[in-house]
Amino acid sequence: MQIGVISGLREDAKNLEHVQQFGLTVCQLACWNTKLATPEIAERVKAKSAETGVRVCAVWAGWPGPAAWNFTEGPITLGLVPPQYRALRIAALKQWADFAVQIGAPAIITHCGFIPENMTDPEFPPVVEAIGEAARYCAERNLGFWFETGQETPVTLLRTILRIGTGNLGINLDPANLILYGKGNPIDSLEVFGQYVRNIHVKDGLYPTDGDHLGQEVPVGEGRVRFPEFVRRLKEIGFQGEWIIEREISGEQQARDIRLAVERLQQWLAD
Repeated sequence: MQIGVISGLREDAKNLEHVQQFGLTVCQLACWNTKLATPEIAERVKAKSAETGVRVCAVWAGWPGPAAWNFTEGPITLGLVPPQYRALRIAALKQWADFAVQIGAPAIITHCGFIPENMTDPEFPPVVEAIGEAARYCAERNLGFWFETGQETPVTLLRTILRIGTGNLGINLDPANLILYGKGNPIDSLEVFGQYVRNIHVKDGLYPTDGDHLGQEVPVGEGRVRFPEFVRRLKEIGFQGEWIIEREISGEQQARDIRLAVERLQQWLAD
């Protein structure tokens, strides 16, 4: 089990040097701009990976169009749920799948949006079909398609995985997102979909305190994830994937919090 960090793709691929500054050798490569999903940039990533010794464990695949990370506009803007953006976003995910193949990454990851909780909702089948199209494209290229948790409850995500059934589906479990969106307890979520967890986002947060706003992200170990117990439970179920630190702020405080997360996680993993 390796500790890594999210690294935003740059045209020159020097973003992998960002990973080195924390003494880490693995990352998720994240990007929202499909103009960077080219064979030329893929070659630069491969060269920089060989130079730095930083391994890309997955491509975090962004998509075009609006994205509001909240309870109000979120359900009508995020992922493959809004019908007006589906075709465009499926095409983007296919571009990122091709890019992942080119750099030798094993999977793409994305947020699929506020998947309907009610399976009898008429919007549920077309959302499943849209996700399934992207997942099948990945499967044909021997790639995993991994859901990042957040906007859906654990049982909704499990139901969606079983409905699609392509065999290459997995979960990038962001425990903080389950809390920030009020969708579940990360430790309990493992009882629902633990067998599908492939990567972890090492992030922490607090539950929402009203019905309109997400909870607050906080430094790892200072929120409601209960990381020591979370780590122990993942060990118990045999998790062998990467622990990818994500701190959604910027500047020097972000760097300090990432270093703190590395120290704390190393201790929890050693216990």
